Amino acid sequence: MKKRFAHAGPAWDMLSKFSLPRRTFLRATGFAMPWIAFLGKVPQALAGWWEHGDNNRWQGDIFVQNNVDMSKIDQGIIRAQIDGYWREHSITELDDRFMEWNLKTRLEYLQTISHGNMPSLAGPHAAAIATYGGGRRDSVFTLNNAIKGVGFAPKKERIGELTDRFKNTMDADMKEKLEILQDNYRHPELWDRTKQLSLELYTRPDFETHTFLNIMANPVATIVFTDMPSYELRAIVRIIHPQDTKITQDEKDLLEFSNLAHGYFHGGADKQYSLLAFHIIEQFDNSPRSGLGVRVQPPLPEE
Repeated sequence: MKKRFAHAGPAWDMLSKFSLPRRTFLRATGFAMPWIAFLGKVPQALAGWWEHGDNNRWQGDIFVQNNVDMSKIDQGIIRAQIDGYWREHSITELDDRFMEWNLKTRLEYLQTISHGNMPSLAGPHAAAIATYGGGRRDSVFTLNNAIKGVGFAPKKERIGELTDRFKNTMDADMKEKLEILQDNYRHPELWDRTKQLSLELYTRPDFETHTFLNIMANPVATIVFTDMPSYELRAIVRIIHPQDTKITQDEKDLLEFSNLAHGYFHGGADKQYSLLAFHIIEQFDNSPRSGLGVRVQPPLPEE
């Protein structure tokens, strides 16, 4: 029987500055798409006994999360089992400053790409997501932090039109797609302030990520954005397998939208990944000097 052991793992080198000639950037990103698809298979090729948790989370090829209760979501309440105890949490809305920073920076990000330049890794898209509690056989720790692409969820009454917009222009060239994405972010009224979305790209029955295992054990996470201003969001996480037949229609819509949004820019729109829906419970301003990690949402009661 193999034993759990401490393993530091490889160091990840972040490319802080990288540029390509303007004329070649979009062509280069198109060339890279097959490599991105290939690299997506790497975890499966490397999978073994160590890349799993001790508890079986699968029913065949499907997992079903059972530590989040969405029955009161229309009342702004989400129930979650954290550290073995069920509690109710009130969902909060992201404040105006966060929305302004996020949407403005996304527009700048897309504008940079449209001009043929590499965008910064800082900003509202690439976020550090910390989770804990599940544990994988390759580490003595359960705490994990992963950089993931995150984005907004449309409001319930607007998600249909945005989903159709992606579907109807999926075969457009990159220039048109970038214009459509920029137009979306010029309209803050489209977006739901109570959540952020991401995708669980690599978890399969033969390979389980630390993030997946932690959320299946404790559905709580913090999301940190590296930028100025800098924000931290604390959230209850709903993780949804594409073949889960018990999810609500709203969750089906979010899963479809998030996968379309990913495929719209990165390619592979026909592939369905599991959804990570982060329901916002608290927002902190982590900006040096001006924020210092003070909670801004929901507002603190007066002393």
